[in-house]
Amino acid sequence: MKKLILVYNPVSGDALFKYKLDDIFAQFLTNDCIIIPYRTRKDNQKSFITFLNSVDVEGIIISGGDGTVHEIINLMIKNDIDLPIGIIASGTSNDFASFLGINEDIDAYIRAIARGKVMPIDVGQIGEKYFINVASAGVLTSVAHKVDAGLKNAIGKMAYYLKGLGEIPSFRALDLTIRADNEVLREKVFLFVIINSGTVGSMKNLATNAKINDGKLDMIIVKQCSIPELMALTVELLAGNDITKRNNVTYLQAANIKIESTEMVESDLDGELGPKLPLEIKTLQGKLNLFYDQK
Repeated sequence: MKKLILVYNPVSGDALFKYKLDDIFAQFLTNDCIIIPYRTRKDNQKSFITFLNSVDVEGIIISGGDGTVHEIINLMIKNDIDLPIGIIASGTSNDFASFLGINEDIDAYIRAIARGKVMPIDVGQIGEKYFINVASAGVLTSVAHKVDAGLKNAIGKMAYYLKGLGEIPSFRALDLTIRADNEVLREKVFLFVIINSGTVGSMKNLATNAKINDGKLDMIIVKQCSIPELMALTVELLAGNDITKRNNVTYLQAANIKIESTEMVESDLDGELGPKLPLEIKTLQGKLNLFYDQK
């Protein structure tokens, strides 16, 4: 039987996943998998690695939102843990899992895990930090970190959008110098996102050319524009439309990206607070193996 760790965040999303554990265990057991549960803690940096070193497993299944996935993959890479991962989404925002559609049929996904089907996926690196889905900075970066946890659990993704609307009066552009492989851009920018998948903030089709295993990251830059123009772009995004060819938007793909600013600007990595600019981003091609059946 395949032995796996299930890392779950008991407070992710609506905080109800912990009540579904018995069903999840039963589904894995039906597919000849033994599950060893690990409940995330504040000191995961130490306790998770100690826990992992005490058991012999063939993979790690992560249940939570993008932040939980971000934390666990960082611990794995920093500690040279080479095990395939699976994702059972249970957070407020589950962009990476949503992009792949891996949780649309949990039974089918668990069967794929049991068969050991894996796909190498890229990871972004900034210094000693790693991200699986998105790095961003600009007018909306701080929104996710200002949303009250109770409000987020109560109304989900809408909490981010409501908070974002309240930030509009304080929007201001950043002077950025962007070096993407051999291309150099100097722009006044409202925001930028560097993505591995094509889904960010539950907005699908952000970049229709995005692939998680092509050795490149996709960068979307929203240049300084009027507030009505920015709102129009936002409507397009919420509708799931590709904005990469719109006015005031620059789209590029690159393996290595450097972003410089004269201001102290904080970044966001997978919904978690990231380092301040300047940023040097590298694509680590095929760094992780994801349980996934590529049919």
